[in-house]
Amino acid sequence: MASGLSSKGLSAGKIGAIGGAIIGVSCIAPAYTLTSGLGPTISQVGVHTPAILLIGFVPMLLVVFGYRELNTAMPDSGTTFTWATRAFGPWLGWMGGWGLISATVLVLSNLAAVAVDFLFLLLAQIFGDPGIADLTRVLWINIPVTIVLTAAAAWISYRGVEATEKIQVWLVAFQVLALGWFVVASLVHVSNGTAFDPTPVEIGWFNPAEAGDFSTIAAAVSLSIFLFWGWDTVITMNEEAKNPEKTPGRAAILTIIAIVIIYIACTVAVISFAGVGTEGLGAGNPENQESIFAALAGPVMGPFAVLVSIAVLSSSLASLQSTMVSPSRTILAMGHYGALPKRYGNISPRYKSPSVATITSAAAAIIFYVVMRLLSENALWDTITALGLMVCFYYGVTGLACIWYFRRSLLAGPKNFFFRFLFPLVGGVTLLVIFVTTAIDSLDPDYGSGSSVFGIGLVFVLGIGVLLLGVLVMIVQSRRHPDYFRGETLAQGVDPG
Repeated sequence: MASGLSSKGLSAGKIGAIGGAIIGVSCIAPAYTLTSGLGPTISQVGVHTPAILLIGFVPMLLVVFGYRELNTAMPDSGTTFTWATRAFGPWLGWMGGWGLISATVLVLSNLAAVAVDFLFLLLAQIFGDPGIADLTRVLWINIPVTIVLTAAAAWISYRGVEATEKIQVWLVAFQVLALGWFVVASLVHVSNGTAFDPTPVEIGWFNPAEAGDFSTIAAAVSLSIFLFWGWDTVITMNEEAKNPEKTPGRAAILTIIAIVIIYIACTVAVISFAGVGTEGLGAGNPENQESIFAALAGPVMGPFAVLVSIAVLSSSLASLQSTMVSPSRTILAMGHYGALPKRYGNISPRYKSPSVATITSAAAAIIFYVVMRLLSENALWDTITALGLMVCFYYGVTGLACIWYFRRSLLAGPKNFFFRFLFPLVGGVTLLVIFVTTAIDSLDPDYGSGSSVFGIGLVFVLGIGVLLLGVLVMIVQSRRHPDYFRGETLAQGVDPG
């Protein structure tokens, strides 16, 4: 092809729009992301959390349209890496790919942490022994179990997207059912007056203007972006889709709409039942921040609380597995085009899936998890906010790449104006502004968990430090394998219009 794009040998024609959306919902993992991210978001903006979720949803949706347009023109598993390279050249393209890979490695480590926590919580509920739940804090037990779960997830991902899809259908169906039960049970308690802190729903909950100043909103939106992040996994499977130009975009939009409905329903249920206070079961209580469902499932669902534990565990495990799809295919593309050593572009002859790239993703997640867990549990939880930084960066770059790549045809009709220019512009710029604002605010040692390194907030060190590490790796790679950086393997270009 004139652009330099080429097939990587992945298994083609396997994923439809519904199957892609199921994998997308699985990757976002609503049960896991809500239990990890809802509490911190409520602690920032209280009852206005629904408004923040809607704000976070809007730039995501706008960027989706940019992804859809780019994918229609250039269906390639490298997504952000490939498209940013085509639009802006190899250097920014490489950093876009690094941002995506880094974000997924960070979240894989956190997914593993939540999965292990809920595994032991579930065992404690089944055997009626609360002491079992505390085993997750014993490092010599926690770390090996985490490694086993991550390795198992990588093995399923290695077996290809068909194996991924079959497993995800059941896991997604169960977690949506369990969350629906939780929502209904919460609202029944509120109606009966048996809720912990019955809080009537008000229209002001959905009004961003009442949520606080810009920094507060930016911090909360950064957390909400963590809640929404993961839908782009369905785009990275474009070379394996039944209709590579159309199916991934449709699956991404279905994913985003389904997730925002689930999130708003669960958020309203949590706040209505527990309130936003900092005592007892209040959603603003710091003791409930790590896992809001672990705190509320029992009081809300009684003996059926075990269903939520199973849902969060299955959600974490499902996402741990499906999230492997995204970095492995980005690493595959980077290896294929020479942005990384060629071995990363290897494909399994049997399963037609990334081989070295999948193993590399799992190994990086395990190493990062072990290091963070040994440093401190707070450090591990700060990865959620650091993840928001990374996501804002590479989503923002992708939005702007859409505009620049299609610059010759932006005004060639209303469709192009909205989907190739206005929507990606607003979404991309919004996310990049949030990236800069959050980065500046996270310099404060009190930001996030309150941990710091030499007086600098740990969230900043993790987020910006990982991006700077990417710059270093990029420079080394440009010296050892310069063809990509000369534009010889993947050429910069522009849509002919």
